Amino acid sequence: MKCVGVFAGVGGLELGLQSGGFETELLCEILPEAQAVLRCNFPEVPIVDDIKRIKSLPQDISLICGGFPCQDLSSVGKKRGIEGLQSSLVTEVFRLIKKERCEWVLLENVKFMLHLDKGLAMKHITEALEDLGYKWSYRVMNSQNFGVPQRRERVYILASKNYRPESVLFRDPLGVISPILTRPVDLTFPIGFYWTEGRYSTGLAHDALPPIKGGSTIGIPSPPAILFPSGLVGMPDIRDAERMQGFPENWTTCAEDIVKPGFRWRLVGNAATVGVCKWIAQGIAEYEEFPVEHNKHTGSKWPNAAFGSSGNIFEVQGAHGPCISSSLSTFLNFPIKPLSYRAVTGFIKRAKTGNLKFPEKFIDSLTKYSESL
Repeated sequence: MKCVGVFAGVGGLELGLQSGGFETELLCEILPEAQAVLRCNFPEVPIVDDIKRIKSLPQDISLICGGFPCQDLSSVGKKRGIEGLQSSLVTEVFRLIKKERCEWVLLENVKFMLHLDKGLAMKHITEALEDLGYKWSYRVMNSQNFGVPQRRERVYILASKNYRPESVLFRDPLGVISPILTRPVDLTFPIGFYWTEGRYSTGLAHDALPPIKGGSTIGIPSPPAILFPSGLVGMPDIRDAERMQGFPENWTTCAEDIVKPGFRWRLVGNAATVGVCKWIAQGIAEYEEFPVEHNKHTGSKWPNAAFGSSGNIFEVQGAHGPCISSSLSTFLNFPIKPLSYRAVTGFIKRAKTGNLKFPEKFIDSLTKYSESL
């Protein structure tokens, strides 16, 4: 099976698909630093820098994939929606599949797209797919359920002309949730949090990291912090962050040939988690049609999991994905960078002026750490 990857970033979707049996024939990515990573890791694959320059898909392509730009759909930022300058580029995918036959389409983006503008982005995408003769399915899946300790929920949209995509996305026992996802924050385990925030949000994650962020556009990294049971507070190494997204360590090292090292956090934070994509690819390769339990969707809000065609939307209960647990306690391979006095005291100050609730002794533990510096 052959695929094309657009909005490729550093190749999370493509590496996952490759692990599941797909061969990448063409990549498209506009950022020079991301292109450098792709050239290192997909040396035989041609790269185009702008999807608008792709006139048609190569022959015998069975799947096109893309984590199309999320800047206009994210819960942070200006929330311009699907008509924003960046996120509207997904329409270029529809142009390509209208021109050339392609059996499968795989798209990935932030969960907030289900809610922004009352789900206008989902309405736009599903209607466009139906107009092109595709049946579609989507599911919110958490990377933490795929063997990495990172709480990261993303929407994966899978469409097909001749197959039933819900037979791929819902082939696992529905409603199964990793036990670690339901545990309250317990300070006898490592606790991930955003040290750059504190007043309005913290991203607290039990024995896991909150979603790795892209950082600033000028290369200032924004890695999450971890409070360890020992009292140490620090940030993970970029190589562990790569592994947290399912990449081999040093996957993004080649970016340092043209940008400063801090940009690697942006590249990793913007990537799709490899393990989720591999699981989807395996489902396509081992396709077996089966009935999926569902209800006719009648509400105004888009559910976390659904499939449809011909104007019908069917809701599916359970949207977490397979149950492959992983623990931050045993995952990290590289030394932690201790959080500075200024960073930890800044977080504590913001936390005390906000109205958020914190687990018992969480702030006390951070205060004790700051006093030890």
